[in-house]
Amino acid sequence: MTGLKTAPARIETDRLVLRRPRLDDAAEVFARYASDPEVSRYMAWPLHRTPDTTRLFLEFSESEWAKWPAGPYVVELRDGTLIGGAGFAFETRYRASTGYVFARDAWGKGYATETVNAMVKVAETMGLARLYALCHVDHKPSSHVLEKCGFEREGILRRYLEFPNLGDGGPADVHCYSKTFAAF
Repeated sequence: MTGLKTAPARIETDRLVLRRPRLDDAAEVFARYASDPEVSRYMAWPLHRTPDTTRLFLEFSESEWAKWPAGPYVVELRDGTLIGGAGFAFETRYRASTGYVFARDAWGKGYATETVNAMVKVAETMGLARLYALCHVDHKPSSHVLEKCGFEREGILRRYLEFPNLGDGGPADVHCYSKTFAAF
């Protein structure tokens, strides 16, 4: 990882704590958002039907943290209530994507914006050249969050990504948003 700094395992914002997930988070992640069909609708991962699926994701998270300078985070309120997830998916030593997911009772409260802004700060501190995010063209709230956080819409990637919880059976169009950093 020449040139990249390791991300902190714990990030605090005004209202939130983003922390590296643990295997013992599986039951709570499953119950709060990973098993909710409405929450997972515009996610690129299939709805979790059992806590074992969530446990497999958390094992994958550990492997990402071992391989790269950062990986997935769980998002909690300051009181410890788990409300969602976010993080980084690295493709190269200078490029990663970010994303987020929140339990329904956390929607519309600005937590996504606060979380994405935190991801941007960490990306810049780590020394990334490019941070990007993809969202389904019909997912207007996600586009709004990314634009509020200073991401630029680069365009539409046609029939690019499958959304298994939409049930249409094929790849869908996505907006590609990015932020670039001069420090690289």
